[in-house]
This record gives sequence, C-alpha cells and structure tokens, in this order.
Amino acid sequence: MKTYFPRTPRIMMRLFSEYTWRFSSKQKKLFLTFDDGPTPEITPFVLDQLKKYNAKATFFCIGKNIEKHPDIFKQIIEDGHAIGNHTHNHLKGWKTKTNKYLDDVLQCEKTISKTTKNSSKPRLFRPPYGKIKRKQAKRLIMNNYKVIMWDVLSADFDTKVSKQQCFQNVVKHSKNGSIIVFHDSIKASKKMQYALPQFLEIFSKKGYVFSKIE
Repeated sequence: MKTYFPRTPRIMMRLFSEYTWRFSSKQKKLFLTFDDGPTPEITPFVLDQLKKYNAKATFFCIGKNIEKHPDIFKQIIEDGHAIGNHTHNHLKGWKTKTNKYLDDVLQCEKTISKTTKNSSKPRLFRPPYGKIKRKQAKRLIMNNYKVIMWDVLSADFDTKVSKQQCFQNVVKHSKNGSIIVFHDSIKASKKMQYALPQFLEIFSKKGYVFSKIE
C-alpha cells in the first residue's frame, strides 16, 4: 500500500504551511528537484539532459555523497543549478532525536559550504522521505533554512511503480509553479531515466521554463 501521494493534497499544504510546497506562478515555470545525489552513475545523465533544454534544477544532496564525489558536486554548481541540504546521512526525522538530526543537517551544511560559499542566502533543506518532526523544522527555519517539500512526486523510487506510471505521475500533475521530485540515485535510475527526457521535451514544447529554487 502506498504511503504517499503523486500529487500532494491541498489539506496537507495548509496544515504544514510553514513549508514550501509549490510556487504561485502565472508564468509557465516548473521547479525540478533531484534528491539523494550526487551519484556518479546517475547525476551526469541528469546534468546532460538538463543542459539539452537549458533547464535549471535544484539538487538536494546527501553530505556523505558530496564527500565521496566532490567533482560531480562541483559540476552541478558549475552548471548553474541550486544546491539543497538533504542531511549528511539521509536520516528519517520521525525516528531521530532532534539534536542528532540538527547536528547531521549541520554536518551536511559544512560540507556544502566548503564549495558553495553561500551561507548568506536562505538555505534550502528537504527532509529525507519527507518526514520531519515539527520541532526539527521549527529549529531549522529559525536558523535561516527554507524547508522545501513538493506538490508532484514522480515515485521513481517505488519498485512497484512502472516507468510508464512514473512518467504519467509527473506529466498529469505538473502545472505552473509545481515543485517536482525525481531522484538521482541508482535505485530510482531506470524510471527517472525513462521519464525525465520525455518530460523535459513535452513541457519545453509547451513553452515551460525550468527554474532552480532560490
């Protein structure tokens, strides 16, 4: 049984209105995001696809993956994409004590800051699995983080979802201002590599612009 929605219900957005779920936009603008990288087998594919369509995106990176693959992380930045914090060890907030969780976020932030030097900007954060305690989020927001969620979930991570369904999830539900989740991970790779190129082509032909979150 699925424990998630391909499109986030409005009631959830209202209940957790302190998080960013989507952007209000009269323009044809979409916000692609990629979680769990950088991954040498997958992230370069994503970067190549984005470049074909002059698309910008936001990569929510795991700190330990940045440490393992610094060259790929630097390439994400050099290509003009935004970087977000996805904790250092991909922790599930609901099962982690708040102080430990915040320490892990800080460890990831230090790893990011070694390369980006962007501490003056509001920092972007996405909780792994989308699961975070309210007190954890409150502390992060107090420390100049924006908690970025989504309104469209590709479900590329779900082994029970076909690549065609993954594609339909994003095509059917995306609209002006949508924040869309893919993963640049090995687990999600087959579905993402099927869905992303087609998605970029279809929405580019419709006149959409793909922007990073700032």
